[in-house]
Amino acid sequence: MAEGRDFSVRFWGVRGSIACPGPDTVRYGGNTSCLEVRCGDGLLIFDAGTGLRPLGPALDKSGTVDADLFFTHTHLDHVNGLPFFSSAFVPGNRFRFSAGHLKPNHNLREVLGLMMTPPLFPVPIDVFRADITYHDFSAGDVLHPKPGVVLRTQPLNHPNNATGYRVEFRGKSICYVTDTEHVIGRPDAKVLDLIDRADIVIYDSTYTDEEYPRYVRWGHSTWQECLRLCEAAKAKTAVIFHHDPSHDDAFMDRIAAEAAQMRPGTVVAREGLTLTP
Repeated sequence: MAEGRDFSVRFWGVRGSIACPGPDTVRYGGNTSCLEVRCGDGLLIFDAGTGLRPLGPALDKSGTVDADLFFTHTHLDHVNGLPFFSSAFVPGNRFRFSAGHLKPNHNLREVLGLMMTPPLFPVPIDVFRADITYHDFSAGDVLHPKPGVVLRTQPLNHPNNATGYRVEFRGKSICYVTDTEHVIGRPDAKVLDLIDRADIVIYDSTYTDEEYPRYVRWGHSTWQECLRLCEAAKAKTAVIFHHDPSHDDAFMDRIAAEAAQMRPGTVVAREGLTLTP
């Protein structure tokens, strides 16, 4: 197998803020953030939005699951698929859940447990039957979740904090940078460091540059900033991600066409898409 061919990312949820399934979003998808990253035999999952629900049955078909689940942050659109993640209910499966934005005031098990507490949810977090451990690190740490896999992290500019990730495997790299807000005319140095010369950069592209002034301090960025950052960092493939729920398929088609003109090779994420660096 050629170098990098067993390193891939599949998109199970590409939407931001709230799930928006329906006839107007069927081509790009309405589920919220969830990625499946394969590093040889290793499985990394990023975020537990509603896209995590369809990932579960797909994993269950392959037998026992051993995976790491990394959270960018714990706002609802990135965690509310977790109670419906079928693989977490299977005895013998093993998961390590990790987050880098909660220390020192909170921890991951506490926060996820609050979500699964009556009357918000009818069953508690200990209903899971898989072997699950919970881990808190500090954004900026370098992690080694699997043999041969390096996971670099950086803090992101988002309300209540968030963590960006760079997965390195066999000389290739995939970056996942959401949710984050830029400052106009001042590229984020931490983001530039994280995505430097990366093969694939998946970036918070919630808004257009024209929309952004109405949403300053909401914690999100634009697809044009995604392309500017990738150009500055000499990254290869820019991936527009975390689509605003008001952006229907026709709107996303227009973004795709404009992005292809601005930076050829740019990808607009859609559910079911798999990319290989």
